[in-house]
Amino acid sequence: MPEPAGPPRCVVAVPVRNEVDRIGPCLRALAGQEGAGAFGIVLFLNNCTDGTAAAVAELVGPLGLPLRVIARDWPGAQAGWARREAMEAAAAWLDEGASEGVILTTDADSRVPPDWIARNLAALARGADAVAGRIALDEAEAARLPDALHARGRREGAYEALLVALEARIDPLPHDPAPRHATRSGASLAVSLSAYRAAGGLPALPLGEDRAFVAALLAIDARVRHDPGIVVVTSGRLDGRAPGGAADTMRLRCEAPQSPCDPRLEPLGRALFRYAWARRLRRLHGAGRLGRTRLWAPWLRIAPAEARRIAALPAFGAALPAIEAASPLLARRPLRPDALPRRIAAARLVLAGLRHGTDVLRRLRSVRRGCPVLGRASGEAGNA
Repeated sequence: MPEPAGPPRCVVAVPVRNEVDRIGPCLRALAGQEGAGAFGIVLFLNNCTDGTAAAVAELVGPLGLPLRVIARDWPGAQAGWARREAMEAAAAWLDEGASEGVILTTDADSRVPPDWIARNLAALARGADAVAGRIALDEAEAARLPDALHARGRREGAYEALLVALEARIDPLPHDPAPRHATRSGASLAVSLSAYRAAGGLPALPLGEDRAFVAALLAIDARVRHDPGIVVVTSGRLDGRAPGGAADTMRLRCEAPQSPCDPRLEPLGRALFRYAWARRLRRLHGAGRLGRTRLWAPWLRIAPAEARRIAALPAFGAALPAIEAASPLLARRPLRPDALPRRIAAARLVLAGLRHGTDVLRRLRSVRRGCPVLGRASGEAGNA
């Protein structure tokens, strides 16, 4: 398999299982990268039985790809293990060079845009340690999905975008400024080799390894950029390869339209309360005052001993999720889809109020029913 003349600047890790029909578009998209410099690709073929390996062999020559292929059969294989193995192989390739490198990962059923590598490298050059991109469903496959699923997706997307915008205003992060997004998908992740190592690598989880990896990066205070300009097209199929993954989620929502939304889509009042407290806690930590637990623990109903344990954690990125896990006031309460229209309307009013400096509480009186902590949270947002 052809490789770069010298050590690659970055390596793309792609876990693959039975993707004979999709690996071609994936590799052609990677072959069409512009302004990426020297890069390599690791394909980790696990338990493939459908001719994927032969399809890869046929493509390599015509595309001239800098490729390393690893094929392995293991009865205990699962999605997180496969992605970790692919990323570990990418890290080992980068280790052959002398300078800092970058690991990127995408999926075998996804197609990256021509500037995908270049955009990720640019975001890292601006100071990020890792970059998360967004995903869009393949249009042809999405057209075969039920209209009700699309309608729910539009409502969830609208509410999530409003929550992200509110969080960016209430608890701004210099390294992840607005506009940003909240997607953390293995279809588009990039990370510096040093940050990958410091976070302990990608967790070999059967489900949600991508979100767990970003959480591990945040736990060491790595700077994660959620870049809205990076968009990868991925499969809209309902017969996915990872049990419990995106395909299973879409199928469940087709079968049970009122299944709960993602935990990130919580009631507006609780979300505002969370963002305001995150800002306050971040400031306390930055000032070296998180150890003064009486300033925050009683208000969040966290026991003194647990508060002291959390305050002793070395990084704020580790302390914040520990506080959220310990406080009953910060427990996640996902919404049902039929609650989204009212929450969207309320979130738009709050965001408009924050943008224009108006009295948010006054404007929300007509939509506050069902949001018992909204007033308290909005007040906290203004005072934290």
